[in-house]
Amino acid sequence: MHRPKASEFQLDITSDLQKWRSFVAIGELGSLTRAALFLDSSQSFLSRQVNALERECGARLFNRTGRGVELSEAGERLFPQVKELLERAQSLEHDIRADLHEPVGSVTVASLPSIGTILIGRLFAEVRARHPGVSLKVLEGSSGQVEEWLSDARTDLAILYRYGPTLPEQEEALATVDSYLIGGKGDRMTTQPTIPFSSLDGLPFILPAAPNGLRTALDAGARRSRISIAPVIEADSLPLQKQLSADEGLYTVLPIHAVWNEVQEGKLQASRIIDPSFTRIVSLAYSKSKGPTRAVTAVAARLTDIVGQIARQGIWLAD
Repeated sequence: MHRPKASEFQLDITSDLQKWRSFVAIGELGSLTRAALFLDSSQSFLSRQVNALERECGARLFNRTGRGVELSEAGERLFPQVKELLERAQSLEHDIRADLHEPVGSVTVASLPSIGTILIGRLFAEVRARHPGVSLKVLEGSSGQVEEWLSDARTDLAILYRYGPTLPEQEEALATVDSYLIGGKGDRMTTQPTIPFSSLDGLPFILPAAPNGLRTALDAGARRSRISIAPVIEADSLPLQKQLSADEGLYTVLPIHAVWNEVQEGKLQASRIIDPSFTRIVSLAYSKSKGPTRAVTAVAARLTDIVGQIARQGIWLAD
């Protein structure tokens, strides 16, 4: 069995960066006196630090001159490497301090197309305004793809639909969304505000291919109601579902926000499914294999706020 090994670092002479900070200041200013003023220290203290460094290095680092000090040959060779080391240490310190106060880093968010259309634009605007140190990467795919991305840590957060009363671990409910039967302009089945679930029996559907949360939930509901829901074409593409519903007399099942513009424009019609109502939960899921960073937590908080805003508009029901 392969056992992971820790990286080996042997630090002795370079373990005290403050000594080397003094070395660089003296080398740049050419004077212990000026370096002591710059570092808010004393000349005698810097002299002791230089003596200690020279003993540890086994070489003289400065030559004393009548005008002060100058780097020796050994000091000249070490100076650029020491300065680069200090610059990297300073950069690391800035990053650490920034991360303690403001989240920084890249966050990958995966979503279904029907959710992403209403959430991602608002999420980008809020993250850019509130957390400028955070960058977003967005993945969009079917429910099966999003589940896969969650499992293999290709995404930090995912927004999914869940259809059961309980949620998997590492997920939280954001909102409850009604489902609608979607038909084309002038369609008889979708002229009324609501439609019983039993009326879906035998309709020509375009639905996502299994395995898919919607298909699983529809099939289970059909068995309970003893009706048949069989798509004449399977497609995971949201634009294609809407297009064929509008142009070819097919039906699909979607939340109202996914077809809001088309319904307002009169291209599609939507009738809320009732008796029983066919609801779905908007769920926020975290990667199953890595803990959330401060940046991930910040983006998750923004998503929760945005869903609350949408719920207040009456489109969704907040959980």
